[in-house]
Amino acid sequence: MNQEKWMTLLGLANRARKIISGEELVLREIKNKKAKLVILSDDASFNTSKKVQDKCTYYQVPFRFVQSRVQLGHAIGKEERVVVAILEEGFAKKLTSLLDE
Repeated sequence: MNQEKWMTLLGLANRARKIISGEELVLREIKNKKAKLVILSDDASFNTSKKVQDKCTYYQVPFRFVQSRVQLGHAIGKEERVVVAILEEGFAKKLTSLLDE
C-alpha cells in the first residue's frame, strides 16, 4: 500500500468536504446509504470495529483498514481518528484501489 498517496487523496477528499469522521456520524451515513467507503484503523477497539463492520456488511458498504488512528487523523489534518466514511464515489474508488495495493 502506497501510504503517502492514499493519505494525500484522503486529505484532498477532506478539503472537498466529501468525508465524515467519528463513529456515530459514520454509522448514520452508512444507514442513510451515503457512505461509499469506510476506512477503519487497525487499532480501533473491538466493539467499535465490530459495530462498524457489521453495519457496512448489512448495508453493503465496502470497508478497508489502515495501520493506526494517528495515521488516519493525520491524513485529514485532525487529531486521532478511528473511522472515516467517504461520501463521493470517485474518491471511494481511487482510495479503494490505493489501499488494496
